[in-house]
Amino acid sequence: MATGTDEDLTLTMKRVGCVLKQAGIPFALAGGFAAYAHGGHSSDHDVDFLLRMEDADKALDMLAEAGFETERPPEDWLVKVYDEGRLVDLIYRPVERPVTDETLASASPISINAIQLPVISATLLMEHKLLSFSQQYCDLSKALPLARSLREQIDWPAVRHNTAPSPYAEVFLILLDRLGVVPLADTMPTPADTGVPVPELDVQEVGA
Repeated sequence: MATGTDEDLTLTMKRVGCVLKQAGIPFALAGGFAAYAHGGHSSDHDVDFLLRMEDADKALDMLAEAGFETERPPEDWLVKVYDEGRLVDLIYRPVERPVTDETLASASPISINAIQLPVISATLLMEHKLLSFSQQYCDLSKALPLARSLREQIDWPAVRHNTAPSPYAEVFLILLDRLGVVPLADTMPTPADTGVPVPELDVQEVGA
């Protein structure tokens, strides 16, 4: 993250993280700042935290006491807080998958601008990015900076397996192969990983 507005967002991220830690609420940093924490690049400069649905109300209460403005939007997968107009999303069901104890336990503590926060893995970050694509929104270029900068940290067979229902994720993996970022063969899960045989992607068929 650079200067100006990004510095303000960094301060907001640190403030929210401190409140959640002091309140004993399990959480993990996600979104663009998670990419930054892993040393990568993201097209999104946002402040996203994952937490369990049952902790959302407590998180809002604690953040309200700390001076944040809070919002319960009509969407049923997140709540929001504002720090002098800067938005923070507290997400409990990203990409239609609920945040669980296992999700949060898989996060790793990383020091970010002098504060240590639990951060979701580069693999989960990539999965969330790909599963966010739909008929209404499918700008594959938004996922390229993340894939390029974190490709050595991402478990690509896991990404392919966990995003298998998405045709947009499938096409993105083929795009990475065509661009020379990640060979398609390197994304192939083994039967040992999944418990079942995994069919090969037909590059010609997808490109037709």
